[in-house]
Amino acid sequence: MVAVDPDEDLVRRVGQGDPAASQVLVERKLPRILALAHRMLGDAAEAEDVAQEAMLRAWRQAPKWQAGKARFDTWLHRVALNLCYDRLRRRREIPTAAPPDRPDEGPAPDRGLLAAETGARVDAALARLPDRQREAVVLCHYQDLSNIEAAALMDISVEALESLLSRGRRALRQSLADLSPKGGGDGR
Repeated sequence: MVAVDPDEDLVRRVGQGDPAASQVLVERKLPRILALAHRMLGDAAEAEDVAQEAMLRAWRQAPKWQAGKARFDTWLHRVALNLCYDRLRRRREIPTAAPPDRPDEGPAPDRGLLAAETGARVDAALARLPDRQREAVVLCHYQDLSNIEAAALMDISVEALESLLSRGRRALRQSLADLSPKGGGDGR
């Protein structure tokens, strides 16, 4: 049995064509879906495309939504993850010679340089994780889903999720060991 869905009434109203409900749904869900897509893809433009497509599918699905089968938020995350995986598969099929240049989005050249470097290193380490480990880490640490919610979303057991998280965290710790204040410890 699915727990009470906090979005049930909102989705029903969106399905009935209520423009105010549509706006609330976008305001409530778009930032998290955009963050999920950005973490999974590492590309802001692609993340925006995925988030927009996920929200469009939510809007189209709203009139047919059946409460009680799954939480709407879980369904929306699954849609966004599937769209991300579609793009990741296409990337593997079309190799590129070099990654595109990214503009520095920091406030000024002399401020935030270390934070930008650290963020880029974390993003790169996250991108090197196997897909399922990255998905588990993103869902639990960046999307703030519980282990139970993330496991259900990934269609795996909580134990399997915890194993993916453990391996993903270990790989991230090793990749980013030099950033540790202790100078390379494994966090124990």
